[in-house]
Amino acid sequence: MSHSQALEAVARQHGYKDWNTIFAACGNAPSGPPWQVGQIVTGAYLGKPVRGTIKSLRQLADGRMFRVSLDLDQPVNVSAFDSFDVMRRRLSATLNRKGETVEKITGGTPQLKLDV
Repeated sequence: MSHSQALEAVARQHGYKDWNTIFAACGNAPSGPPWQVGQIVTGAYLGKPVRGTIKSLRQLADGRMFRVSLDLDQPVNVSAFDSFDVMRRRLSATLNRKGETVEKITGGTPQLKLDV
């Protein structure tokens, strides 16, 4: 089987008429992360507004999730109690392409949600 015949066979196995059709169906969307190191992002952490710079970014094996580390411009209070403050200046989380963590806080809001 030639290379072109193999491509046509793969297309048919996935329900497409030919290789050109399956290739066009894939589109031109980039498969990499929607962010980049050094980018300034905004969002909410534990329901509190945050703004910071992406210091590290790694695409995980499945290609749909990303491990991100942020340096915040201003520390955010992560304490749930009014009696004391726990300030964080750096956050690390695993995000999907929408910029949301799988982990949720009360009410179903993601722990960290970046504005995308």
